[in-house]
Amino acid sequence: MASNYQVVDLFAGPGGLAEGFSAFTNDEGSAPFVVTLSVEKEKAAHRTLQLRAFLRQFDELPTEYYDALNRGRPMPNWAETHEGEWQTAEEEALQLELGSAKAASILDKRIAELVTLGVPTIVIGGPPCQAYSLVGRARNKAIEDYVPEEDHRHFLYREYVRILKGLRPVAFVMENVKGMLSSSLDGKRIFDKVLDDLRAADGNPEAYELYAIALDDDGRTTLRKASRHQDYIVKAEDYGVPQARHRVIIVGLRKDIAAKISPDHRASTAVARERSSVRHAIGGLPALRSGLSRGEDSAAEWREVVASQMETVVSALEASELDADVLLAARNALAGFKKANSLPPRLSTASASFEDDCPALLADWLAEPNLTVTLNHSSRGHMTEDLGRYFFSAVFTGVRGRAPKAEEFPTALAPAHANWTTGKFADRFRTQGWDQRSTTVTSHISKDGHYFIHPDPMQCRSLTVREAARLQTFPDNYLFLGNRTEQYVQVGNAVPPFLARQIAEVLHRALSYGEPGQQGAT
Repeated sequence: MASNYQVVDLFAGPGGLAEGFSAFTNDEGSAPFVVTLSVEKEKAAHRTLQLRAFLRQFDELPTEYYDALNRGRPMPNWAETHEGEWQTAEEEALQLELGSAKAASILDKRIAELVTLGVPTIVIGGPPCQAYSLVGRARNKAIEDYVPEEDHRHFLYREYVRILKGLRPVAFVMENVKGMLSSSLDGKRIFDKVLDDLRAADGNPEAYELYAIALDDDGRTTLRKASRHQDYIVKAEDYGVPQARHRVIIVGLRKDIAAKISPDHRASTAVARERSSVRHAIGGLPALRSGLSRGEDSAAEWREVVASQMETVVSALEASELDADVLLAARNALAGFKKANSLPPRLSTASASFEDDCPALLADWLAEPNLTVTLNHSSRGHMTEDLGRYFFSAVFTGVRGRAPKAEEFPTALAPAHANWTTGKFADRFRTQGWDQRSTTVTSHISKDGHYFIHPDPMQCRSLTVREAARLQTFPDNYLFLGNRTEQYVQVGNAVPPFLARQIAEVLHRALSYGEPGQQGAT
């Protein structure tokens, strides 16, 4: 019997899955999942991962951490102030490119060490998704001489399987994009091969039983056998995440463990009943003004530029006679903007809060009372003409409850895009509605903010890293390192920790059997 499990996180990104697993506590109040190894190749994401690996070792985060953040000072040299914990973090979080010979050499040694500990293991993570995603496949087709069979990214899941064979874990959780279900090579669906390889992860064709994450009739998270491929799709919004994020998640239990799993392995809380929205997630964050990407970027200049763009939008709506309600809302917003005595900053120095009706479970998960600032919360600069489009899109969304399509933009606001009228990118400027779930936060948010416009027309900007992180349910004390573009990529590539924690709970309950407190792993 085991009360604790060591967790190995592969293709870890900034650590969304690991955050959820490590944060889960059982009925006795202890944390049964201990992350002992995490692997990520990107430098900035690895730095974020390593810092979190260090912080997880404390029951309460070090006061020096909060002091540095609240006062805007550099982090202490943790290797000097907490030598042992920092060394443990360095040993846990490795910057390696899985699939390379170097990574295999280092990991094989670490795997052998982990096996000798005799502690039951859980493997989590998911291979890169670019080769499977619909967008990625479309881009690949446009590449001259692209040969899918020669794209190594299609086969990185095999490195995941190879590590499963070495560790022979009691369970694993593998995540990937929904496009994996339809991706094919040589006329054969990749997903069929993935499932077969996962089942036979230690050489036995039926070494692992595969399960899907599902909701029971009471809205509680549970494990179920899949009858079709689509059963493996998990809709994050059904689990209290304020985002419509649909991903493939496969849970594997070793055959001997699956034969003993608890008949009642439902999560203890019906989170699905607490639906959350964009307003719940970001409504309590400090307001910011956007920046000007060209020319002077002072508050006074911004006020003048934005007021001019708002007037352009109002005039365009008057001329087009497209929508009287949107026109009225735009006029009111313009009047309110001109009356404002002060402008918000571009970088927040204020603390974060929540809307009064934010679901308690989500607010408790995200909140950090020890912070007097909001981390990773600064705005980007935008082109002058885009500020007007952002304003129009936010006003339209506020009135209609959805973002405008290209044909619904007044002609005077149309960008000089060759495909603007083709319908190919009809939702090029997409505002996230206050009382809706956001669309899927992806790494593309690092390129531009057009798909992630803030719903407040007064702010005329795209979402910040922290706003994207809240939609992804990263706790407010989770600091993303690297430059802003790298931070956006990290957030977009992550698994929502709030969802991961629920997966950890249902997996732990499945592994529990026999008398209360006994754990089904040897």
